[in-house]
Amino acid sequence: MLNKKDRVRSLWVTLLGLGVLMLAIFAADSLGMIDNYIRGIFIQCCFAIVMATSLNLVMGYLGQIALGQAGFMAVGAYTSALVTKAIGLAIKAGTMAPLPLLVQFIIGMLCGAIAAALFGLIVGIPALRLRGDYLAIITLGFGEIIRVVIQNLPFAGGKGLSNGQAGQALIGILKMNDIYILFVITAMCVGIMLAFVRSKFGRAIIAIREDDIASSSTGLNTTFYKVLTFTVSAFFAGIAGAIYAHRGLGTLQHSDFTFLKSTEYVIMVVVGGMGSMTGSVLTAILLSVIPEVLRAFSQYRMLIYSVILVLMMIFRPIGLFGNYEFSLYQLLMKRIRKKKPEPEQTASKGDS
Repeated sequence: MLNKKDRVRSLWVTLLGLGVLMLAIFAADSLGMIDNYIRGIFIQCCFAIVMATSLNLVMGYLGQIALGQAGFMAVGAYTSALVTKAIGLAIKAGTMAPLPLLVQFIIGMLCGAIAAALFGLIVGIPALRLRGDYLAIITLGFGEIIRVVIQNLPFAGGKGLSNGQAGQALIGILKMNDIYILFVITAMCVGIMLAFVRSKFGRAIIAIREDDIASSSTGLNTTFYKVLTFTVSAFFAGIAGAIYAHRGLGTLQHSDFTFLKSTEYVIMVVVGGMGSMTGSVLTAILLSVIPEVLRAFSQYRMLIYSVILVLMMIFRPIGLFGNYEFSLYQLLMKRIRKKKPEPEQTASKGDS
C-alpha cells in the first residue's frame, strides 16, 4: 500500500507517461502514419476501453453478473446524439449562440452519461436485490427492451427529431473524431474509475464481493453500494455510447446495441481478468484490433471469442491479469532499486 507521498508521485509519473504516449500519437499523426482507417480503429478502442472498464466495476469488483451493458450504451449514444443534433438545429435557426463543436460534444456526452446513470439507478434498485443468474436475466432483458423501444421511437429515425420513421437510422449526428480529445476522455474515465475502486467505496464493494452476508453484518449498507456501483458503471457506459455515436460516421442504428454487443464486453472483462482495470484496457484494445486484422474471418468472430473464453476458463479462470494492476511508478522504483549497489557486508566478529 502506497503512502500519500508515493501516491502523489505515482500520479505525476502516470500523467507523464500519458503525455509521452500522446506525443507519440501526435508524432505518428504528423508523419502521416495515422490515416482514416487507423483513426477509426483508435476510436473503436477508446469506447471499448471505457465500456470494458465500466462493466468490470460490476462484474469484477462488485461480483455481479450483468449482461445488459449495451442498453446503457444505447441510452448514452441516442441521448447525446439527439442533444447535439438539437443544439445544431438551434444554432442554425439562430435561437442559440454558436458553440464550438467540442463544447457541443461535451454537453451531449454529459447528458448521455447522466441519462444512462438514471436508467442504471432505476434498473439497479430492484434488480440488485437479486443475485447470480436472476440478475443476469434481468439485465439482459433490460438491454433488449431498451433496444426495441429505441427501434420504435419516431424521433430516433432518419428524418430528424420529429418526423422520423420507426426503425430507420438516426442521421446527421455531430462528428467528433479528434483522437487527441478522445484519448484524454478515455484516460480520464479509466483514471476516475480506478480512483473509485481504490477509495473507501471500492473497498466496500470488494468486501461485498468477497462475502455479502459478512459485509452486511458489519454495518455496510450493501444495497446502497451495489446500486451506487451499478449507477457509476452505467454513467461511464453512457460516455462510451456518446463516443460511439459521434465517432465520425454521422449515423446511429438500434441494431448496433444487440445482446451480442453486451457479450463482447463481457468477454473482454473475463479474458482480461475480473478485478483488473489493466486487463480490461489491454483486452479491449486486443479484441478491437484483432477483428480488423482478421477481417477475412470476421463472420467467425463470435466463434473465435467463444473458443477463447472456453480456453480461458479451462487454463486461466482468473483471466490474463487476475486482479493485477500495472503501475508505471512501481515499475520504475523496482528498476531503481535493482541498480542501487548492495551494501558491503561487514566481517563477523568471529573472523580472524
